[in-house]
Amino acid sequence: MSGFKSRLEQQMAIALKYNPDKDNAPVVVAAGSGFLAQKIIEIANKNNVPVYQDNSAASMLSAFDVGMEVPPELYQVIADIYVYILKAGYELHMS
Repeated sequence: MSGFKSRLEQQMAIALKYNPDKDNAPVVVAAGSGFLAQKIIEIANKNNVPVYQDNSAASMLSAFDVGMEVPPELYQVIADIYVYILKAGYELHMS
């Protein structure tokens, strides 16, 4: 059981949104680890929001408070996530 607990505590999740009419960059709308990360992922899955798994990206983005815009230094990370989402959507439509 302790192995499960330590893996759960290490899990991180960050939720981003981007409204080009309102935002200059993607905004952190939720962030958490452990149980909270699990709930963020669960909500994303229930709402058909793609989930991108990258511990390094999650770690970098977790440094920002909810409501903060992602800084330009992390735009490449966001671009990688966006490419994944586009590819996932394409594959979903092709199947």
